[in-house]
Amino acid sequence: MYPYFKKKFIIPTVAAGFLFIGTSFKDDFFEIAKQIEIFTTLFKAVNTNYVDETNPGDLMDKAIKSMLGSLDPYTVYFNEQDVVNFKINNTGEYTGIGALISRKKDRLIVREPYKNYPADKAGLKAGDEIIQIGDVLIADFKDDASQLLKGTKNTKIQIKYLRQGKTFTTELILDEVDIKSVPFYGKIDAKTGYIVLAHFSRKASNEVKEALEKLKADGATQIVLDLRGNPGGLLNEAIDICNLFVPKNEVIVTTKSRIEKHNNTYKTTKEPIDTEIPLAILVNGRSASASEIVSGALQDLDRAVILGSRSFGKGLVQRSVDLTYGTQLKVTISRYYTPSGRCIQALDYAHKDKNGVAQKTDAKNFNAFKTRKGRTVYDGGGVLPDIELDEAKMSPITTALLKNDGIFDYATTYYYKNPNLGDKIPTVSDADYSGFKQYLKANKISFDTETEVALKNTLAAAKNEKIDETIAPEYQQLLVALEKSETTLLDKNQKEIRNLIQEELIKRYQYQEGLYQYYIKNNSEIKKAVNVLNNQTEYKTILKM
Repeated sequence: MYPYFKKKFIIPTVAAGFLFIGTSFKDDFFEIAKQIEIFTTLFKAVNTNYVDETNPGDLMDKAIKSMLGSLDPYTVYFNEQDVVNFKINNTGEYTGIGALISRKKDRLIVREPYKNYPADKAGLKAGDEIIQIGDVLIADFKDDASQLLKGTKNTKIQIKYLRQGKTFTTELILDEVDIKSVPFYGKIDAKTGYIVLAHFSRKASNEVKEALEKLKADGATQIVLDLRGNPGGLLNEAIDICNLFVPKNEVIVTTKSRIEKHNNTYKTTKEPIDTEIPLAILVNGRSASASEIVSGALQDLDRAVILGSRSFGKGLVQRSVDLTYGTQLKVTISRYYTPSGRCIQALDYAHKDKNGVAQKTDAKNFNAFKTRKGRTVYDGGGVLPDIELDEAKMSPITTALLKNDGIFDYATTYYYKNPNLGDKIPTVSDADYSGFKQYLKANKISFDTETEVALKNTLAAAKNEKIDETIAPEYQQLLVALEKSETTLLDKNQKEIRNLIQEELIKRYQYQEGLYQYYIKNNSEIKKAVNVLNNQTEYKTILKM
């Protein structure tokens, strides 16, 4: 539910973590004390007697990660150096370079520079690979390299980067960066306001409120709230955002735990802005956590029509626990339930397959619930929209192209081949799409589908058993057939892929704001949301008004 940050583990944390459990600790006192004693004596024995020199910190780190890894991915140990990340996630403010950066193996890639922030002013572009920060070579730096790009305001940092095979240098001057929870709002037409909510920081509800009030003052009489791709954030902000549209003292979410003190009911506490304005909410498979509280609650209260594809399905609540030496544990303490009583958690971490992968709740085991006006909704697999849109769903081949950066890397190449488009909206022609497919083939970009991975694993096993030469002809035939199948899928899902290429290109030339300006005129999901709002008969029928 809440964003947190990683921390390294140190020995005293074990005792502190167990002491936090309180009632449960008392109930299982003997068993817990016994296991701590066994672990402590084992840990000392290994470090004292092992044939080679050991690193106690590394051993403990692996032990803790293995232990927590058997639970869910949201129960994590954090080291004190990531306090900056905590501040970013929860306030939206930090001092840095103002760019989205990702690390892939030993590469540090600029994903998106934000307009008029330090990275942008220094000339960095999406696709640039930072290879050196100050005197530190990124390939040799195994820790979080983004920490090297943080510091006090006006700090100057020399960097070296690769662009299209050439090496460049530049100087970054750190500055305050304010990441908006609402990066864009505007009017789609004379009466429809559009609000993009990207994440739930401490400013989220205030920013949505400000956008709503300004849009209403500008003549908007209906609203599209876009939660697509929003991974969530702070619970209280989700409640306050719902409160903009529903009355005071309305139950928005309930949390239930095996520990009594973690059972809570959260209600709206303020007077709303507008309880009548027609509201459509867009979600997709990357809308999670707090996004699902907002969409799920407003669906249960029959306050908004939800459109798109089924949301991610994260119905688990985490809390931060302070440990010794400035460390922290983020631990899952409860599940949350929407007003109708449903928990939309999709993965069951208590039941994993033989590979340790949590299983999705089977649709046949979903439970039915009723909204306030008697509509049927279901638990177990995210928020299912009132209107499902095919274009909101993503095909496996498209998911692979996003995961392996096929679209991102092609957009980088396209940008430098066409540097002078200016304010012109780039369009992906038939020739461009053919070029995209050739680019994937020339650069041997792997899709890593289940079939492809299985085929590679088969060859690896054959090599180990020294029978790879025997099966080589058949393997090549299967590989060729697989490549043809992938080419067919690229053609079959061409419209979806072309749209994503175009969106990536728009960000290269016109930043995020340009993408949202494009959306309000061209995005089919937004158009369908507007159509529902414009057709008040359909809108009221869906909500049983």
